[in-house]
Amino acid sequence: MKDFFSKLVRSGNNQRGASNRSNQEDQLKRQVAALYGLYTGVLGAEKVVLKAGKLGALELMRSDSLSERVLALQKLVFEDPTIDKLPSFDDIPGILGEIEEELADLCARRTVEDRIEKKIAEKMEERHQEYVQEIRMQVIKEESDANVENPQTLKKYAMLEKLETRKLTKSAMEFLRPASLDEIVGQERAIEALRAKLASPYPQHLILYGPPGVGKTTAARLVLEEAKKLKNTPFAKDAPFVEVDGTTLRWDPRDVTNPLLGSVHDPIYQGARRDLAESGVPEPKPGLVTDAHGGILFIDEIGEMDPMLQNKLLKVLEDKRVFFDSAYYDPSDASVPKYIKKLFEEGAPADFILIGATTRDAGDIMPAVRSRCAEIYFEPLTPKHIEEIVYNASVKLGAAIEPEVPRLISDYTIEGRKAVNILSDAYSMALMRTGSSEQAVTITVQDVYRVAQVSRLSPYVNRKAAATLEVGKVFGLGVSGYLGSVLEIEAVAFPAETGKGSIRFNDTAGSMAKDSVFNAAAVVRKITGQDLAGYDIHVNIIGGGRIDGPSAGTAILSAVISAITGKPIRQDVAITGEISIQGRVKAVGGVFEKAYGAKQAGISVMIIPQENKADIPENHLGLDIRPVNTVEEALAILFDEEQAASA
Repeated sequence: MKDFFSKLVRSGNNQRGASNRSNQEDQLKRQVAALYGLYTGVLGAEKVVLKAGKLGALELMRSDSLSERVLALQKLVFEDPTIDKLPSFDDIPGILGEIEEELADLCARRTVEDRIEKKIAEKMEERHQEYVQEIRMQVIKEESDANVENPQTLKKYAMLEKLETRKLTKSAMEFLRPASLDEIVGQERAIEALRAKLASPYPQHLILYGPPGVGKTTAARLVLEEAKKLKNTPFAKDAPFVEVDGTTLRWDPRDVTNPLLGSVHDPIYQGARRDLAESGVPEPKPGLVTDAHGGILFIDEIGEMDPMLQNKLLKVLEDKRVFFDSAYYDPSDASVPKYIKKLFEEGAPADFILIGATTRDAGDIMPAVRSRCAEIYFEPLTPKHIEEIVYNASVKLGAAIEPEVPRLISDYTIEGRKAVNILSDAYSMALMRTGSSEQAVTITVQDVYRVAQVSRLSPYVNRKAAATLEVGKVFGLGVSGYLGSVLEIEAVAFPAETGKGSIRFNDTAGSMAKDSVFNAAAVVRKITGQDLAGYDIHVNIIGGGRIDGPSAGTAILSAVISAITGKPIRQDVAITGEISIQGRVKAVGGVFEKAYGAKQAGISVMIIPQENKADIPENHLGLDIRPVNTVEEALAILFDEEQAASA
């Protein structure tokens, strides 16, 4: 009986426990359903389904099992697909508590975001209304401005529009400009050096020296185009070639304007953009160095630039950036645009290769600029080079030329650019003569002569060598810049009363030439044994040429000795060299350039000091180059009648 009552009590307790568990499970299911509803209300039903699919919780979410639905809710709320442990019945209340806290944070964030989005929408609407109002005012202004037009202004506007429709063909110089490096004549060594220094993984800054019109600018531009095609160079396909004339660049100490480096337009005096001026923001204007970023900045006549501007340019070459400064710039001003703040704080990029070209001597260029640049010398053009340039240009023009035309044009210039100009003018003359561009055009010698007459051209070289001998006349050699020239030196001697002779010399030749005459007097006595005091001697530079150095000493001595002794001098020989009072021929400068002057004048033999032998290649320009140590060696060549006869 006692056992029966015990079983009855236990059965009642079990029934009550089962009833309590069932009630608790129902409560948890309602709680889970409420949490699902809250989560769906925050995100939206479609987003919840998509999210459940990505997290692998879609099947669990649709399950009838409380544990599986809670697991799905965990994956969704915590966004963690790695949660895969089914919670036990006793763990579910704690997990739901954690989920409730996470959902509370999510709701709070969503509330703040909604409030911010609302404010953003309000601001955008406000700005939109302001923009619409600004457009409306602009339209009203344009309508009112339309009233300033009148028949006369409209007529002038129509004339401008009509002018825009007219186009001329490109100029002859642009058409005839070399399109490839092979078309640049007479500069093979310079172009080879330019390629080596520019078309390289580590291109160098360069200075190009040489006379005008020999192709310095064109060569630099074409070498860049070639470098763009190579894989081992830093130049991209769109690398710029920015060209500027150094004579037009000036340093402004106020920094108001600087087209090379850039400047800052302040909002008050210099007319920054209207929107910036109204808010008091200065506007930096990057210059040519920034335009050349990643490419080449070519400065023609770099020797003409202001020294201060050259110093500023050196700073840019080192920093590879340009920095701006302005008293109006306020880094804390919220109205400053990002690009202006970046320019002021970081500067503008200016990583480029500098190529400077000049017709001046290297000594005229700032040493600091030269120290950062490799130097390349372009050579003067010979008559043969000019003839080749003329022929190539005539092929491009599609015109025939008489055989003597290239040689004739080479008489008037040593510049390739000038030669092309003369040919294009002669081509125009030929067109006028034929009367139609459809007929075959032949440029004649007479066309070139007409151009020379109209343009007042004169032959570049008036002195020509000859296979003859003359007493008291010799060809010396001079140089100016990168151009050599032949000096015609003559001397006459008359016997005078012993000790009363005199030496006369034209004053325009310069003091150095006079010193050479007096040095020659001492050497004459040493060689001939005769005292110049017994002669009246007159030495003259034909044409009034000026001799700035002692390089004509040997030539003057030769002319004086010839005048005294009556020995004739070869007229196909030119000589250069300083004379010492001991009769030695000393080194001089400009031997390389003087060779071009000798070639231009038709000289076949060039006498130079032995000390200058390494300065010029053997057989340069086809000249017979004879190095000598003493005056006797030079005179042996000048007075060699047999060689003159064979020549």
